[in-house]
Order: sequence, then C-alpha cells, then structure tokens
Amino acid sequence: MGKRLLPLFAPLILSPSISMAAGKYVSVDKKVKANVTALSVMRFEQVSFDLYTQMNLSATDLSYDVFNNALMGYYGMYNEGRLSDKGILTVVDFTKPSNEKRLWVLDLNNREVLYNTYVAHGRNSGEVTAQTFSNEHKSFMSSVGFYVTDDIYHGKHGKSLRLDGLDEGYNTNARDRAVVMHGAEYATEDFMNKYGRLGRSLGCPAVPLGEHESIIDAVTGKTALYIHSGDEQYTSHYLDNANAVAGYMASTQPTPLPPAEFSI
Repeated sequence: MGKRLLPLFAPLILSPSISMAAGKYVSVDKKVKANVTALSVMRFEQVSFDLYTQMNLSATDLSYDVFNNALMGYYGMYNEGRLSDKGILTVVDFTKPSNEKRLWVLDLNNREVLYNTYVAHGRNSGEVTAQTFSNEHKSFMSSVGFYVTDDIYHGKHGKSLRLDGLDEGYNTNARDRAVVMHGAEYATEDFMNKYGRLGRSLGCPAVPLGEHESIIDAVTGKTALYIHSGDEQYTSHYLDNANAVAGYMASTQPTPLPPAEFSI
C-alpha cells in the first residue's frame, strides 16, 4: 500500500486516533507516534529558528543550539503554568569563558535583547571557564539547568533575586544553598580588564554591579532562567519538543504555527 499524506493543523493534538479525509480513523501505532514526534521537532525548530533570526541573536554570539534548548525549556515551563506572561527568558552559557559576555536577557514578546553582559560562576567550578557543577551544599559550584525566578530581597549583596531550580539532581537545592542572582564588583568589566577574568561566587550567577538592579527588575516574577554547561550527561524533562509546542500554542505569542503534513 502506498503512503498517504495526512494534514495536521495547529494546535497539535495527540489523541488515540487521527482523522482521515474520508472520515475514517486509524489507530495511532508506533509509526504514527514517531511521525508525530518528528513533526513536533520540526515545528518547534521552525519557531525557534524564526525567533533566533528575528532577534538577530547571532550578532550577540548566542549559539543557536543553546538558544533552542533554552526556548524549549521556556515553553515547557510555560505549559506547566510555572511562568508569568512577561515573556522573559534569561540564558547563561557557561561553555564560554568569564571574560566574554555570556548572559542574555531576552524579551520574547517584543523580540528584543534587553541585556547581554557578564556573569560569574562558582569558585569551585573552574577558573576562567566553568567546568564542574554541583547541586550539593557547600560545594561552591554553579548549578546548571532550568530555573524559575521568584521575588526580590535585600541582603548582604544588596538587591538580590531568589531562584528555584527545577531539574532534579542538578539545581533543586538552589533555594537551600542561597543560590541567587545578585550584583558583584568582581563581575564587572573593570575587574575583568584588570585580572583577565571575572572573580567567582559561591555558586550564584553574579552579574555586574551597576547593572544588577535593572537586570533583576527585568527578570523577577516567575520568568525562566536556563544555565547551559555543555555537559552531555545533563538531562531535563523540559527538553521535550512536544511539550514546547503545546506551551507555544498556549502562550501569548502573536504568530500561530502554520499547517503541516507528514506521511504514514
């Protein structure tokens, strides 16, 4: 029997059966499920690449692969109701050395890069580049993965932002470890120019003193933070294309997904 082309329109719905043009139904077997999964990947990558291009993120040296992971997690978190409608996604790429701008605050609703600046890593994660990570207390290492931002408080570093880690085994001790976003003199360009690298924190993503208050104001209140490490062993249930597509369709994004086709 030859292949049939089956139209699938947004939003993507996974059900026990799929409607045929003649009004009949076929069961969702493994082959169809595989095709639906492949379609989710293709459709999400279209959304991701379009945003990456529209926001000109290549000009800021943000890797597409890192952005794609971050965006996938963002929409997965949104789909679970963890995020507000602010549309803010913060990305940290710890594969880059600390003397490069490796933090991006992105306004997805307005397709804008709000900040692209320096960020420090934990003192025991490495010197110039973060290479080792931990979720353990008193490790003084950075923790990777997806976070949701919480409220602002004023502590020993002044204005600071509480973070809740969502990836079990990778960052879920962040709140108990007091891993927060705060400003630090050792995270400034002046410090970097003097020493060739940023100073290091006790595990917090510390941002430049002088910029920290406006950055914290922008990202507070249930927005997404993704800290990328390049660790091939890292896993997260937020790195799921189908979940991301569902989150995208539920979001306030103005551009709907186009119709798509696949073969069975």
